[in-house]
Amino acid sequence: MRGNHFKHKRRISRFTRLLGRLRPLDLPVTHRHNSLELFEGGRQFFESLFTGIRSAEHTVLLEYYMIHNDRIGSSLSNELIAAIKRGVKVFLIYDYIGCLDTPASFFKKLSKNGVKLIAFNVPSFKRGFYWFDKRDHRKMTIIDGKLAFLGGFNIGDEYAGCVAEKLNFRDLGFTLRGEAVTELESIFFETWSAEHGEAYPDLNSGALKSLADRSGDAAVNIISGGPRQRRSYIREAFQLNIASAVDEIMIATPYFVPGPRIIRSILRAVRRGVKVSLLLPARSDVPFMLLLGRSSYATLLKGGVQIFELEREILHAKVMLIDEERTVIGSANLDQRSFHRNFEINCVVDNVAFGAQIRSLLLEEIAGARPVELDVHEKRGFIIRIMERVVKLFGWFA
Repeated sequence: MRGNHFKHKRRISRFTRLLGRLRPLDLPVTHRHNSLELFEGGRQFFESLFTGIRSAEHTVLLEYYMIHNDRIGSSLSNELIAAIKRGVKVFLIYDYIGCLDTPASFFKKLSKNGVKLIAFNVPSFKRGFYWFDKRDHRKMTIIDGKLAFLGGFNIGDEYAGCVAEKLNFRDLGFTLRGEAVTELESIFFETWSAEHGEAYPDLNSGALKSLADRSGDAAVNIISGGPRQRRSYIREAFQLNIASAVDEIMIATPYFVPGPRIIRSILRAVRRGVKVSLLLPARSDVPFMLLLGRSSYATLLKGGVQIFELEREILHAKVMLIDEERTVIGSANLDQRSFHRNFEINCVVDNVAFGAQIRSLLLEEIAGARPVELDVHEKRGFIIRIMERVVKLFGWFA
């Protein structure tokens, strides 16, 4: 299948036709010269992240939904303070609600030592009730405008594999070098300016952009989602890529509340002969979301979708692979919150080598997961069925 020019043309043809049927939208820029490195485990990811921060010469930009005051959080704090002492400028955006359990002293220490930081969406009646439920769900570090760390990892011990196995989060992260990093830098400062009420800081970004590594061959589109948009670019990126599939779709997501549009797209793909596999959690840090996700199982299983539940760890990776060559990966879940109420960052990576890594990893996880069989699922208890119907009424708010 890989390298089959005919099938590649069929996928592009489907993708183009669907674009024509949709309302006009601002298409993302394709950055052609990028290189990526995938991290399958938290320990390797954080080791690389801290090494990257130690190498910073000009700037470190961080944007995270959740930062814990634990071993990993303390290590990050120490690395940022050390960078400040070397003359590096450090900017941090953290989500106020996501970090509600983190003591204020953690951030005061960073600020006292020179880190410029803002809390995203501190509750205020000035913004009205509409904004109370908005979150900055991005996970992103950008170093010197040249190197970005992305994926699903928040800052905490459970993401780094430092706790008991049953409490560990199974996640994915990656680094990105190349042309696309400058767009990520611009997105960061757009959020900074919107929250801080000031223009972008002067970072000599023009000089930094000229340093960007253009040696890679991966094509990357950056999909930035947020409630300020008139429509959900995050959802449309998922939908367009599902519609372009010719042979195979593999999806892993921790919170599965995709809504009718995505479900219809998945079922259409199966009907045209595409093999669709979903890797979903057997356990969750938000049990309510398990009920919501499982309320769609019967429809999908009857339509020919294969579903597997990961039991060993708590699934937190967010990735979709199309035909072994196009990967959608980042911070966004397949749920209504990521589509409409969170600020998210996803990358669409068109690269066969990266896709092969993702497929190998997903196949390994699926082999160790529990398959969900329709006949067994249909025997679940009456109380569970009632609970699923009740929580489904509130699916949009999850």
